[in-house]
Amino acid sequence: MTENLLWDPLLIQRYNRPGPRYTSYPTAVEFQPVTNDAAEREAFAQRNRATPLSLYFHIPFCRHVCYYCGCNKIVTKNTDRAAPYLVELKREIAMKRALLNDDAIVEQLHLGGGTPTFLSDEQLTDLMTFLRSQFRFSDKDSADYSIEIDPRELRPNTLKLLRELGFNRLSYGVQDLEEKVQVAVNRVQSEEMIRNVMSEARELGFRSINMDLIYGLPHQTLESFDRTLDTIIDMQPDRLSVFNYAHLPERFKPQRRISGDDLPSADEKLAILGHCISKLSAADYHYVGMDHFARPDDELARAQAAGELHRNFQGYTTHGDCDLIGFGVSSISQIGDYYLQNHVTEDTWKAALDQQMMPTMKSLQATPEDKLRRQVITSLLCHLQVNFDDLDAAHPFNSRELLQPDLAELEPMVKDGLVIIDDQSVRITEKGRLLVRNACMAFDTYLQKHEQQRFSRAI
Repeated sequence: MTENLLWDPLLIQRYNRPGPRYTSYPTAVEFQPVTNDAAEREAFAQRNRATPLSLYFHIPFCRHVCYYCGCNKIVTKNTDRAAPYLVELKREIAMKRALLNDDAIVEQLHLGGGTPTFLSDEQLTDLMTFLRSQFRFSDKDSADYSIEIDPRELRPNTLKLLRELGFNRLSYGVQDLEEKVQVAVNRVQSEEMIRNVMSEARELGFRSINMDLIYGLPHQTLESFDRTLDTIIDMQPDRLSVFNYAHLPERFKPQRRISGDDLPSADEKLAILGHCISKLSAADYHYVGMDHFARPDDELARAQAAGELHRNFQGYTTHGDCDLIGFGVSSISQIGDYYLQNHVTEDTWKAALDQQMMPTMKSLQATPEDKLRRQVITSLLCHLQVNFDDLDAAHPFNSRELLQPDLAELEPMVKDGLVIIDDQSVRITEKGRLLVRNACMAFDTYLQKHEQQRFSRAI
């Protein structure tokens, strides 16, 4: 693929409808409530012992509420809340570790939230020491140990400590550098603060640094976001995630503090995205897909070029061959063909642990057809094509016959030059790269059951 993304606002407006982001297939809305942990225990029992592990830990605490946020979080300034949570988290870790073989190797670890740096330096040290007593961590250069940080929640030696604890990748939210926008979303952090974090992280040897930006926030304009982009490009993060703000105040209470009158118009928002794509491409950022950009020498870009990129609940990842095991409230695991989600409140999560049960709230086991469709969607999102012979070799179906109704649904995208379908494959064209999510939706047999309002728009 080239780096020349084709921007056609009229075409994008025509296809810009709500749909899943496909961090899994089937998506999380298909997971079914459970009353016990039998499915999760079965998932561990059937796990391929040779498969490496990716561990995710959800730290739900935030000292401040960002009004745009739709994450599962507990907003509190009381740092004492963290200690009992960590006690329960260790209990969950020990329960799941007991179901794993002794030679299971961790190749990826991520602390997310919430704000993991809400934890004190002593608590972070204690947690990582406990994890290293429980698991074997890979020492390969490709091992990926990452943490989300909040620049406002760093003590003087926190970054140095994180590096000493083995973290080699950082991610943090910037969203926008304009003070008026920051005040409107209650996330005020100066350019100096952002630059200092970047500078110190570089000096400490973090090998990859990701920044999050959001377009569509209150008071944003094409001109104001251009100034933010100039500054961010000058800082040279290795990766950038540029997310679309979905204003859903009926679902996310903090968003009720954002006035819809302050949001950019649909046309302005689309112009901001188009300019962002052009500007980042000109600054030598490779468009990985689904709002993600990376330097050409970053692992994500290299993995995509080598045909080894994957997508799961961590987003785009270089470790898609791992079993993903989640810990903490609301975390999601993907073990073999099983998807498992923890309880989303601290009380129900702890109550399950008190009963010596893994805190499973919902689960789903992918069917053989689900797995074929998952490969189609993942291949399109990561590599912009899927080959029928590859599908037939991996699954007990004639993929051309099974997918015929879905291929017919793609006919409008074929006529618009966004997709090419022939006897061998389905391919996304250069013109269609920004709308690959729409192509994936044609293969989603569950989507028609849901109101589109449950998902954000594709652009």
